[in-house]
Amino acid sequence: MLDDMRVLREAVREYRVAATAAGLDWPDAGESPAGPPPERVRRIFDVDHVADQLAWLQSQRWPDARLLPNGGWRMPWPDGGDALDYLGLSIGTPFPWRQQLPLFHFDFLLYTFVLAGEHEGEIWRYPVGEDAWESVRAAPSLAVLFDQWTRGIAAGVVRYDEADKWLVVDEVERVPGLDPLAFPVTPVDETLLHARQRECGASPVLDDEGFEHQERLLDAIDAAKATLAG
Repeated sequence: MLDDMRVLREAVREYRVAATAAGLDWPDAGESPAGPPPERVRRIFDVDHVADQLAWLQSQRWPDARLLPNGGWRMPWPDGGDALDYLGLSIGTPFPWRQQLPLFHFDFLLYTFVLAGEHEGEIWRYPVGEDAWESVRAAPSLAVLFDQWTRGIAAGVVRYDEADKWLVVDEVERVPGLDPLAFPVTPVDETLLHARQRECGASPVLDDEGFEHQERLLDAIDAAKATLAG
C-alpha cells in the first residue's frame, strides 16, 4: 500500500532518531522536497508513473553509508537496464516481475518497492546470490518497514556494532509484535515464510522447479534489456 506522506515522513524520522541514539553516525540533514524521478525509471521498469512516496525517499540527503539494519544501504535511482539483473530471483510474485525497483541492499538480501498495480507500495525481499526461491513480502509499505526497524531498536534486537559501525540484528523472533520478515535476516522459518507467501499471494516454488522458473525469468530479463538498448 502507499503510505500517507505524513506517516511516511514520521516513520523515517523516528527511525533515524532511534538509529543515531543507538550509536549510528547519521547527522540530521533536514528534509528535502521530493524531486521528480528520472524519466528512465519508468521506461526501465515498464510503468507509467512512480509513486510520490518513493520519489520522496530517494530525494532525502542521506549519507553514503550503511544506515539500515545489518549494514544495508539505500540504492540510487538506476542508470540503465542492468538494474533488471537484480530481479533474477523474483520468482512467483503476484505482480509482473519487472514492475518493482531495487531499493535496499543488504549484501545477502534485496528489498524492492512495487511500482504498480494492487501491490503498489509493498516491499518485497529476495535472496542475493543464492539458489533459493523465497520471494515474499517484507512489509505492506515503507512506513511499516521503518516502524518495524525502529521498534527493533527499542526492543534491543537491533543494536549498534562498534566493530562494523552499523546496526546488527539478532533474535527478532523472540520479541512479540515484531515481524521477522521485515528484518534482513536469513534463513527464515519455513513455516512463517510459507504462511506469508500464501497471505501475500506469492506462489511457492518447489526446489526441483526453481531453476526452470529462473531460466525463463532470466530470458525475459535479457529480452527487456535488449529492448531498452535498442
